[in-house]
Amino acid sequence: MVRSLQVSYWLTLALSLPEAGFMLRIFIIQHDCGHGSFFSSKRANDVVGMISSLITLTPYYYWKKSHAIHHAHVGNLDGRGIGDVQTLTVKEYLQLSPLGKLQYRIYRNPFILFGIIAFLLFVVVYRFPTSRTKTMKSVQSSIYWTNLGIACLVAGLVKLVGWQTFLLVHFPVEVWAASVGTWIFYVQHQYEDTYWEGQDKWDYATAAMKGSSFYKLPPVLQWFSGNIGFHHIHHLSPRIPNYLLPQCHEENPPLQGAVVLTLRTGIRSMILTLWDEEEKKLISFRDLSRKLAANSQTAEVIGHSNVQSAYAD
Repeated sequence: MVRSLQVSYWLTLALSLPEAGFMLRIFIIQHDCGHGSFFSSKRANDVVGMISSLITLTPYYYWKKSHAIHHAHVGNLDGRGIGDVQTLTVKEYLQLSPLGKLQYRIYRNPFILFGIIAFLLFVVVYRFPTSRTKTMKSVQSSIYWTNLGIACLVAGLVKLVGWQTFLLVHFPVEVWAASVGTWIFYVQHQYEDTYWEGQDKWDYATAAMKGSSFYKLPPVLQWFSGNIGFHHIHHLSPRIPNYLLPQCHEENPPLQGAVVLTLRTGIRSMILTLWDEEEKKLISFRDLSRKLAANSQTAEVIGHSNVQSAYAD
């Protein structure tokens, strides 16, 4: 990519796409190391995970712990907060102030969520501890050690090629990788017929099979994403390494009953923003507006009927 700058920056931008794909694949390897599944050796998992974190800008031990919390609470309405995209129920949203509603709408806007927020998450937010829970305090130091490693790596690259070249090459890669990576993890849980329940009814296996999709991607994209599309199996058993997920899916028919999403069908998930506890599905802001309008009309009809009954009496 550095050499392509001498030809055309358009060529550099074109090369940033496969490079972002490689970065995404490294992230999935780090992700598997965090689960202790990529190697049989715990030490090998931790060493490769820490090295990968310098490339993905994601603190290994801190993310490992927060991601474990995500696995333990996915689909649990009472366990939201760590490792998830913020999702409100219809009731929670309606109870917000006008400013609160506006902030949530901005946050859930696809261009904001998968563009600006995704980029800031990896480049800025992951540089600091964001959770104040006691569980996460023990791994906060890993953030600062990761920051030091990243700083040394960036300093070396800047000294080698110059800061302008470094930014021209690395900035588009980071934008693409952060955006696509955030989207893949988002779409695997955020779709219309996903699974959310309160703690009293929540079930781990059901959350894995119904609350995690099978994101069926073309072979090339499946390779770059490290088979993470078999997300239902991954949530059912995180210790299965990504390179065995396709085989596990093929050999176990009961695992083939998950919700299947494709590049085309997954796009609709972008506009699904609220959990409707009555209908047990994710809906969009437009769906909510229609529902409120329908309820209002129903109330008017009932009110009108009551008035007519009163006059008749």
